[in-house]
Amino acid sequence: AMEGCPGVRIREGDCAVLKRGEVFKAVPVLRRRKIIFEKQWFYLDNAIGHIYGTTFEVTNGGNLQPKQEVEETTTETKEAGTDNRNIVDDGKSQKLTHDDIKALKDKGIKGQEIVQQLIENSTTFRDKTEFAQDKYIKKKKKKYEAVITIVKPSTRILSTMYYAREPGKINHLRYDTLAQMLTLGNIHAGNKMIVMETCAGLVLGAVMERMGGYGSIIQMYPGGGPVRAATSCFGFPKSYFDNLHEFPLSKVHSLLSGTFSTETLPSDPEDNALVEEESNGLTDEKQTSLQETEEEPTTEAPMEINQAEEQETMYINTEDVEFKENKEKENKENVREKQMKQWERRKKLTEAAALLREKNADGLIVASKFHPTPLLLPLLEFVAPSRPFVVYCQYKEPLLECYTKLRERGGVINLKLSETWLRNYQVLPDRSHPKLTMSGGGGYLLSGITVVLDKGKSDSSNLEALKMEEPSPKRCKVQDLHC
Repeated sequence: AMEGCPGVRIREGDCAVLKRGEVFKAVPVLRRRKIIFEKQWFYLDNAIGHIYGTTFEVTNGGNLQPKQEVEETTTETKEAGTDNRNIVDDGKSQKLTHDDIKALKDKGIKGQEIVQQLIENSTTFRDKTEFAQDKYIKKKKKKYEAVITIVKPSTRILSTMYYAREPGKINHLRYDTLAQMLTLGNIHAGNKMIVMETCAGLVLGAVMERMGGYGSIIQMYPGGGPVRAATSCFGFPKSYFDNLHEFPLSKVHSLLSGTFSTETLPSDPEDNALVEEESNGLTDEKQTSLQETEEEPTTEAPMEINQAEEQETMYINTEDVEFKENKEKENKENVREKQMKQWERRKKLTEAAALLREKNADGLIVASKFHPTPLLLPLLEFVAPSRPFVVYCQYKEPLLECYTKLRERGGVINLKLSETWLRNYQVLPDRSHPKLTMSGGGGYLLSGITVVLDKGKSDSSNLEALKMEEPSPKRCKVQDLHC
C-alpha cells in the first residue's frame, strides 16, 4: 500500500520520512548529503522527482534505485516439516560463514540472491514448518535486502516516529492519545485555537494539519520562544504560518489582570523605537531572546571586540579614518536591524494579545511537562463558552487534582478523565494474534466543555441574600412538623 499523498513528487528541500519495516526517520531532501538509516548509508539525489511512497534499493556507492516489483517465486510443492520439535539451535545449521556472505556482498550480489543462498545452505530449513520458513525468509530479507521507502510526513507517521525514537521529547504522548486529543478538541478548519505544548511542536503540527491553513492558532510558550522542531518536519506551505501567533506564558497573568500594556511595546514605530532601544531595549532584548542569540552570529559581543581593536589601530594607523567610518556605519545598520527585529517581535506580541483579549477562542489544547492546574485555569479565561478543551498529562495524579479544582471553580461541564488502551495485532493467515509487546501507558486526558461561569455567586451581597432566603424553606418544614 502506497503511503502519503498519491502523485506528489519528492522535491529538493522537502522534508521526507524514510521507512523501513516499522522504523521511521525524518530527513531533509538535499543533494550530496550522506544519510545513515538503519545501518545503511546512501544519498537521496536519485529520489528527487520520484513519487512519495516509492520503494528504493540501495545500490553500491550509496545510490538509490527504484525497486522493481519481482514476483515472489513460490514453489507449489514446498517442502516443510510438520513441527519444529527436532530442530536444535546450535548455530551449526548454516554452512555459509560470515566471510562467505561478505564475499558475496563484495561481488555485488543482490540481497534477494544472498537470502536464496542462505536458504540453500541451511541444513534445517526443510524441516521447519511453513510458518517458520516464512519467518526465516522475512528475517533474512530484513537483514540483507537494503530497501527503503520514502513517504510524505503526516501526523500519523511523525507521531509514530517520535513515540518510537524519542518519546521523552513528546512527553510520551502516544499516537492514539494524540488522535483522541484532536477529536475531543473538535479541531477543524476555521477554528481559533489556543495550543500550549512542550512536545517539540508535534501537537501544534497535528492541529495545523487538521485546520489545513484556515483559522488561527495562538501558541502559548514557556521561556524564550516557541519550540517547533517537529512542526518543521511536516513541510507545511508558508501560508499555514500566516495565522500562527505566539504568546509567552509569563505575560498571561498581566493580560488577565489588565496590567499588560504596550509600555514594553512601541505604539508608533518611528517615535518610540529609538527611545525604547536606548532606555531598556537592550536589556529586554537579552532577556526575551535566548533563541535569537543562537541564530544571529552578530550579537553585541563581537562588536565590542572590534571596537577595542579599533582603538589600538588608531594610534598605529592614521589612514584608518575611512575604515572607522565604515565600521560605524555598519554598527548603526546593525542597531537599526536589531530595532526593526525587536519592533517586529513586539508588534506580533501585541497582535497575539489582541486576539487573546477577545476571549472567544474555539478550543484549548494543553500537552506539556508542567503541572496542568496553574496552566489550565488562567488559559480557560480566553476560551468562549460552550467550547471544548483537552489537557494531556503523562501521569494521572496531576489531572485528578486539576479535575477537582475545575469542579470547585465551575464554568465547565462534561468533565472526563480518560486513558486509551492500545493493542497491536499481527494479522497473517492462520496466525493472527496480539503482538507480544504492548505499550504500557499512553498518558491521560482530561477533557470538558466550557460554560458561562456565573460570577454573581461569589459577590458578598449575593451571599447575604442567599443567607436571608435559606432559612425560609427550613421554617416551613418545621411548621409542617408541628402540624
